[in-house]
Amino acid sequence: MKVTVVGAGNVGATVADCVARKDMVEEVVLIDIVDGLPQGKALDIAESAPIHLFDTEVRGTNDYADTAGSDICVITAGSPRKPGMSRDDLLSINTKIVSSVTEQFAAGSPNAIIIIVSNPLDVMTYVAYMKSGFPSQRVMGMAGVLDTARYRAFLAMELGVSVKDISALLMGGHGDTMVPLPRYTTVGGIQITELLSDDELEAIVNRTKTGGGEIVKLMGTSAWYAPGAAAAEMVESIVKNSGRVVPAAAWLSGQYGLEGMFIGVPVRLGRNGIEEILEVDLNAAETAMMKESATHVQSNLEALERIQKA
Repeated sequence: MKVTVVGAGNVGATVADCVARKDMVEEVVLIDIVDGLPQGKALDIAESAPIHLFDTEVRGTNDYADTAGSDICVITAGSPRKPGMSRDDLLSINTKIVSSVTEQFAAGSPNAIIIIVSNPLDVMTYVAYMKSGFPSQRVMGMAGVLDTARYRAFLAMELGVSVKDISALLMGGHGDTMVPLPRYTTVGGIQITELLSDDELEAIVNRTKTGGGEIVKLMGTSAWYAPGAAAAEMVESIVKNSGRVVPAAAWLSGQYGLEGMFIGVPVRLGRNGIEEILEVDLNAAETAMMKESATHVQSNLEALERIQKA
């Protein structure tokens, strides 16, 4: 199998590295518009193969012809929000970037599965869906895997337990409007509410919501290790047809009372992409949070429509 990673920045390079280390595909292509950048990072990853013991070929390019025939594409390309830049400014810039790279990639790989990492994620996933013309099960966004990983990491830190024993679920949009579900969070089968007080749990949930911002404040740039690993985990589930159940931004057509948008929900991943959207029972409070998150996503979609008409 062949995997393309669009964007050779920190996140894209980490995705390429993580996928290569898993030694599960024949080829990883790292593509970027900057001359020499993807080639250099791909060569660096390739030179680590004798140490990490993988046979996956890793190569960098500036030409989409080299991505033709890919089975999976992870799109990380996009601009970060800069001082003085409005939400609409960022949305406009990244819409142009994601539109362009999606169209160029899809032309040579019409049967591929696309995973979006670019922000604002839910809307960029929608843009890729529209520009690719792919069926909705072959286009998805990554954020839920990252958010859940952060949540599990913070729980493990607080409780002094192994992350391996923590099972958790977060839904909704990426960031402040994510929907935590303590009822579906367990440690070794024990419900999290048996181990942490409401205040302790609320603090961890709030830290998860601002997890990306915490890292930006610490080092002046956004995270890349966890986002890259999260996207690679999704790639692995698809390649191995393992049926992993993970939260991902998926196209809803009535599930959870929502339709016409990409938003984080639990899905079963396999060789065809999203094999199934799982609908879990939500109580009144959780349903209200999900609707609030959907309202935020809808406002971004309306901003996108406004920008496109301008």
